[in-house]
Amino acid sequence: MEIVIIRYLSGLILPGLLVLLFTRVTYNRIIGLVLTVALIAASVYKGYTNSFILIVVDALSLTAGFWLAAKMKPRTPKNG
Repeated sequence: MEIVIIRYLSGLILPGLLVLLFTRVTYNRIIGLVLTVALIAASVYKGYTNSFILIVVDALSLTAGFWLAAKMKPRTPKNG
């Protein structure tokens, strides 16, 4: 039972954080989203994501991360 709770909490938090991380690294939120979706697709293919509800939770987290990535302030170059 504890493992199920950990999977759902991880699915709720980690994909959104990955979108934010990849967006910050690549400076493009579309590429950040695509890279995260590719990682989730690989985990589904390998069998780590085994329920439809978990896929829906991942999708909700991806959507929230994509929205937050749009709200991030762009970096400004340092003067000097």
